[in-house]
Amino acid sequence: MTGYITKLVEGKVFGFIRVGNTEYFFHREDFHGHWDDLTMDYYKSKEKIEVEFDAVDSAKGPRAANVRRVDE
Repeated sequence: MTGYITKLVEGKVFGFIRVGNTEYFFHREDFHGHWDDLTMDYYKSKEKIEVEFDAVDSAKGPRAANVRRVDE
């Protein structure tokens, strides 16, 4: 599945990905890549960061696993 990062919570190391009307939670452990580079690009760039991921169900709602940037 492909979506865009809508929010990163820097101090808590998690974020959200939007696909249509659904937001998927992901944790740093779910991200395959350099977290520091992701956060720096997110806060400095005006472009949306596109990611691919596997959608999984969790007790707290939609979750993203195996998150990876499309541009890398």
